[in-house]
Amino acid sequence: MTGHYPNTRLRRTRASGWSRALHRENRLAPTDLIWPLFVTEGQGVEEPVATLPGVSRWSVDGIAKRAKEAVDLGIPVIALFPNTPSDKRSDDGGEAHNPDNLMCRAIKAIKNACGEDIGVLTDVALDPYTSHGQDGLLDANGYVTNDETVAALVDQAINQAEAGANIIAPSDMMDGRIQAIRMALEMGNHHNVQIMSYAAKYASAFYGPFRDAVGSGGLLKGDKKTYQMDPANGDEALREVEFDIAEGADSVMVKPGLAYLDIIYRVKERFSVPVFAYQVSGEYAMIEAAQAAGIGDRDALLMEKLIAFKRAGCSGVLTYHAPVAARLLNG
Repeated sequence: MTGHYPNTRLRRTRASGWSRALHRENRLAPTDLIWPLFVTEGQGVEEPVATLPGVSRWSVDGIAKRAKEAVDLGIPVIALFPNTPSDKRSDDGGEAHNPDNLMCRAIKAIKNACGEDIGVLTDVALDPYTSHGQDGLLDANGYVTNDETVAALVDQAINQAEAGANIIAPSDMMDGRIQAIRMALEMGNHHNVQIMSYAAKYASAFYGPFRDAVGSGGLLKGDKKTYQMDPANGDEALREVEFDIAEGADSVMVKPGLAYLDIIYRVKERFSVPVFAYQVSGEYAMIEAAQAAGIGDRDALLMEKLIAFKRAGCSGVLTYHAPVAARLLNG
C-alpha cells in the first residue's frame, strides 16, 4: 500500500509532542539497561579510570552500594569485571578459580545487599587473570589453545555460579565453551543460571579503555585475532550465534554495538532470540569526548545511540552510561 500527497502527509503525526509519543515505534526503559562495573581490591576505594571519564573501579563495599543504586534506578542487572592485582595474575589465570577472588566476593556482597532484587552477570574469560593478557591458555608457540582453555573456563563459570551469579557471560570466543559450561551447570544443579553468550565478539579497536580498567592493556602480548571475529565478516557471526544457541545459550550478545547494528538486526531476524549489545568502552569514551570538546550533547548522543540498539532488535544494552540513562528515563 502506498500513500499519496496530500491525502497522506507523513509530517501530520510529527506535528506535536503527544503525537510523536503516541506513534513512537521503539521505547527505552531502565529495565533495558545492564550496568558494567569494575571491581578492585581494598576497602572504601574508588579509582577513577583515566581513559573512561566518569567511570571508576570500586572496592567490593562500593560495588554493593552501586548495586543498591541500580535497584533504586530500576536497572535490573549489574555486570562485573575484576581488576586483578598483578601478584595474583599468572600464565594459567589460576586466580579465576579462587572462590575468594574479587569477582566472587563482589557477587556475594551484591547478593547480601540486594538479594534477588538485582541480577548479577559475570564475565567468563581469563584475560583479567592472566599475566599475558590473553583470554585463554597459551601453548609453547604463544597460540591461545581452545580445548584446554574451555576446561579452565568451565571451572571459572562454576566458581562464579557457586558464589551466586545469575548470568554467566563467556566473552572468550573459544569454540564449544557454551556446551561445556551448560553441561557443567546442569550437573552442578545450577539449572536456573543463565548463559548470555558473547556470540559475535569482534577483534575491535574500541576496547582500549576497558583493558586499562581491568589492568590487562599493558600486559597484552600480541592481539586477539585468532579467536575474536574479523570486523569484515557478517555471515560468520550468524554461524557463531547458531552454534551457541544450539549449545545452550539463553541469550546472545553482539560486541561492540554501534558499528555492528547490521549484525544485531540479522541475528534478531534469523533466530528470534534475546539479543544484547555491549556499548563498549571506546564508544562510551567517544560520547564523553564529544561533550568535553563542545561538539555534542552527551545526553542527546547517548539516548540516540541507545534507541538505535533497540531499533535494531536488542532486548537490552550493556552500557557504562546506564545510571545516566536511567535517570533521564525516570524523568
